[in-house]
Amino acid sequence: MVHVYNCHPFASQQIVPTEQEPGLFCCGGDVLFVVSAGGCKIEAFSLQEDSCTPFCRFSTMGNVLRIAHSEVGDYLVTIEEKSSSIYLRAYTNWRCQTAEKTRVGVRLLGHFVRNSSFRSSPKEQMEIIEIPLSETPLCISCCPHTGDLLVGCEKNLIIFKLKNEVLHEQLSALDFERFLILHVPGWIPTAVCYCAGYIAVQIDLEVLVVKLEYVQKSSQDVSIMLSKDERTDDKPGKCTDLLLFVSYTKGAFKYVVLFSLPNTGYLYSLKSPVELISNYQYPEKALAAVLSTRFLYVITSHDLQCFTVRCSALAARLEDPYMDTTMRTCPPTSLEVCALRIQLFIGLQALCLCKNHLILLTKVDVDIIIHHSFPKKLASFKKKTPEGGHGWNLYIVDNIPVIQLYREMIDYSKKYSASNSQSQNCVHLLCEAHLLLRAALMDPMLTKTDEREELMAAFRESCILLGDCYSRLDTRESHLALPYYKMSGWSMTDIINRNLTFSQKAHTFGKGFMFYLKNSLCDETGEELSTDIAEQVLTIFSSAEPSQLPHIVCSPSMINANPATTFMCLERWEAITPSVTVTLTKAATALKMKDLQLYKRQMDRHAEMLQVYGFIEEPKLLIHRTAEGIKPTALACHLRETQDGLLVAATVALHENGKMKLTEADVFFKVCYFCIKTIEPQLLVDFWEALLVASAQESIIQDLLFKLVSVYIHRISVKENLSIKPLKTAEDLINSSTHYGLIFPWVTVITPAHFNIAYEYQEDLQKLQALLCGPSLEVSSIFPLLEHLSDKDNAGFSIHVLCASKQGQCEHAIVRLLDTCPEAIMLYANHELHHDKQALWWQKLLPEVCERIKSSEDKSDILLFSLKETLSVIAMELNPLDFLRLMPDDGMAAFFLPYLFECSQKSLITQGECN
Repeated sequence: MVHVYNCHPFASQQIVPTEQEPGLFCCGGDVLFVVSAGGCKIEAFSLQEDSCTPFCRFSTMGNVLRIAHSEVGDYLVTIEEKSSSIYLRAYTNWRCQTAEKTRVGVRLLGHFVRNSSFRSSPKEQMEIIEIPLSETPLCISCCPHTGDLLVGCEKNLIIFKLKNEVLHEQLSALDFERFLILHVPGWIPTAVCYCAGYIAVQIDLEVLVVKLEYVQKSSQDVSIMLSKDERTDDKPGKCTDLLLFVSYTKGAFKYVVLFSLPNTGYLYSLKSPVELISNYQYPEKALAAVLSTRFLYVITSHDLQCFTVRCSALAARLEDPYMDTTMRTCPPTSLEVCALRIQLFIGLQALCLCKNHLILLTKVDVDIIIHHSFPKKLASFKKKTPEGGHGWNLYIVDNIPVIQLYREMIDYSKKYSASNSQSQNCVHLLCEAHLLLRAALMDPMLTKTDEREELMAAFRESCILLGDCYSRLDTRESHLALPYYKMSGWSMTDIINRNLTFSQKAHTFGKGFMFYLKNSLCDETGEELSTDIAEQVLTIFSSAEPSQLPHIVCSPSMINANPATTFMCLERWEAITPSVTVTLTKAATALKMKDLQLYKRQMDRHAEMLQVYGFIEEPKLLIHRTAEGIKPTALACHLRETQDGLLVAATVALHENGKMKLTEADVFFKVCYFCIKTIEPQLLVDFWEALLVASAQESIIQDLLFKLVSVYIHRISVKENLSIKPLKTAEDLINSSTHYGLIFPWVTVITPAHFNIAYEYQEDLQKLQALLCGPSLEVSSIFPLLEHLSDKDNAGFSIHVLCASKQGQCEHAIVRLLDTCPEAIMLYANHELHHDKQALWWQKLLPEVCERIKSSEDKSDILLFSLKETLSVIAMELNPLDFLRLMPDDGMAAFFLPYLFECSQKSLITQGECN
């Protein structure tokens, strides 16, 4: 279905003062080229805002059958007929023909005249370049980006690359070079179009679109074979127009193809995948069509039709990946087709587009038309026609300024807004007006600041009007009120007031408005509402959606709401539908009222675990995200002092349910303590420990481990008294988390429970030791932190030895323990020297202990005990011969004989069992 609106996109028309009957015409930049009906004379006219003046004229070498202009290179290309032969020619330096008697040079493609006169004055001579072809040229097209020329022949499509040939230091001339041949055997193209690597070909009943991808392999010509399977579409009937069109959008361009049948036009997007954008059903048989960034113009034999197009909607979505979100949107490309105007013209034959101008050719036999069609209406026209006057005209029709047309469309839409039955027409026309402004703003020719500002102001106005429409309609598109209102730049207060005025008339709030209001209040970076407007919001939700009250009340935008009124609204809703979230919201409101007894009564109504679920349902009870960053609420700060365990549990739950990021939690607890220093507050460390216990997210576990190790090492090394008791002890964490392992016995020897260290640091030390004794911590990741921890005391020493052991450096650990804490060596060996490290008992431990017994006196008892324990283990592991080899040769063999005997006994028993 085509919506027809009687708008006025055409501002004025003027007649081109051509001397001879026009046959063909084309536009290039600000120039209109008109070929006489005889076909051998070209007139050029300068097109200005309000005038069309002759520029120059020149003769062609033959009768012109096709003509095209390229702005790149500023050349004309023609297909001409002379003496029953068809030629392809390019006309360069044609502007010098303003003198009319300037000489003309003719040359073949790739050949230059080297005489002195040409070298000295090249711009005073128009050049005609003969382009030889082995086949008859049928159609032509120039790429608007490169100036390259595409020629359609009976069996091939040939691309000629435009180049600037340097003749000598101060002289260059345009020329062409055959670049690519596309073989299309059996297909005879009737029209071609070439644009930025895309080729569109009309072949009888098919339209073929090819995308060229250039791969530089050699300087020779490249030939590509195409198959019929590559066609874009195929439709019955004769196809009257083909256009490959570029919609410019802020440095990028998006490609569409328009091709038209007598009664239908098809607009396709060429971006992968190929997609039909719009299907235009013409009310009458069309003769020709042209496409701009804003409109599709179609002519029939007696009228000019102006349809809207969806190029700007397509470009907006291709350019912006966040389009169609809660922040931004755009009318869909699937809008029903709209005809803004059907303008009467008599005897239309052809048209073309030149920037803001439409060029129309009319040819009419006045007597026939008056006799057969309009005898009364055109009687006066016949009287005004001079005796012997011609029945043709070439018109220039100007489009009105975008803002003026936009205003008319807005006024038109207001006629529909009052009628419920016409509300969809109102929205549809507003969408068309919005797309019109989008297209204008995307135009690369828009360079004037004041003009852009005017368009932007109108664009924001169109957004507010569309937001109003969707806010008041009860349809599935009602949610679009939100992005349109946001795009308008209007404040929430202003939008609320607009809808309050509407609701007073309609006695209801629109579905779209409620959607906008809910989402805007949940957007924590929004504006703070005044006390009066906040009270209006409470009234709106109390009557329309009371279930949303706890979420609305917690919005940062409602910070100025009267707490007494808020509490009363919540209490009325709780009487109908009680919930933990409502109770917590009431507690937060009581805190705002500074009524601590009322606050306590609300908090005592539910267990802490249920309250955690309430915080999950409404995180804004604890945290606000403002433009400045994370901000804890008054309730969160109060819980910090009174129920810090609940605050930590709730924050862990928020993180695990995707309501708070780890980085946000870090800032949250620091701001809670007004501490943005490098020293983390204890509650943040409690949160990390609790999260490590609760979380199964592998992606954050190593991050948490590193954070905790950093804190533990810092506290152990600095020994700063925090005087704050942690929520969980080391024993609690070992019993509740697999990441904290049981502390190895040999470690407790180095740092026993009665170790001479403050309680807080004993806890931090044990937590650090438990992490190193656990399975999760990657020791290599904390090596940079160990540099800050001295190994001169037992605390630091235990950590360094643990890290060395975990890295497999047991020989180094044995030496360190024998040097510093030999009491722990046997417990260490029994715990660590197993499997592939078992040989260290006799290869490292035994020689070290023996050597130290010889050289040590004060620790000889400890070392001697260690030696005996070592020998007992070795005696059970080695055979007698290997054990004998280990005995020293310094006269102390008698000491080892009991262990040798034990080894022999074990060997005999083992052999007996084997026999």
